[in-house]
Amino acid sequence: MPQLIDFILHIDEHLVMIVNQFGHSTYWLLFLMIFVETGVVILPFLPGDSLLFAASALAANQAFNLNIWLLLVVFFAAAVIGDSLNYEIGKRVGLVASNNSFLGRFLDQKKLNKAEAFFNKHGGKTIALARFMPFIRTFAPFISGGSHMNYRKFIHYNVLGGLLWVLLCCTAGYFFGNIPVVQANFSLVVLGIIGISLLPLALTYLRGRLNHKPNSL
Repeated sequence: MPQLIDFILHIDEHLVMIVNQFGHSTYWLLFLMIFVETGVVILPFLPGDSLLFAASALAANQAFNLNIWLLLVVFFAAAVIGDSLNYEIGKRVGLVASNNSFLGRFLDQKKLNKAEAFFNKHGGKTIALARFMPFIRTFAPFISGGSHMNYRKFIHYNVLGGLLWVLLCCTAGYFFGNIPVVQANFSLVVLGIIGISLLPLALTYLRGRLNHKPNSL
């Protein structure tokens, strides 16, 4: 876990080492990281937004030979295919997996319940909205599959959410990632990205608590 935290906070430095070591194979590694983060429900803690931001920032620097257009395609494909796999896992094993199967050893029931409540409140658009929320974006397609959401409806929101997520994060990284003050405080930027991503979930939670607060006499 300490290694994972270090990777997330200093993801720009680790990506530089990956690019220098693997060259053009870096695209496959980036595809795999986003695919696993979105497609494997037991691994919701892998970096998502910060990875897109950092990789796009490197693409803006010609020294690293990363093509921003290819990154957009790679990340979009990984996000959409990953969510589709997650949907199929949820459809086949069902929501009861967290209680009585091998997956139950890894699923965080508390986060799963929050994702299910968010899904029940916002419906299909949750698939698109969840792209911008860590943990929820991994659990949302799993829950939609487990609740047998129509796949045509799911893939519509899946593609829309994946496109918006990749465009926003990559554009921000490409144009702002190499600003000196951003480079000098990249760890704080990563924490800021994570914080902003969690903000909608926090607001939803607080709104729910306020709505269920008993009326004072």
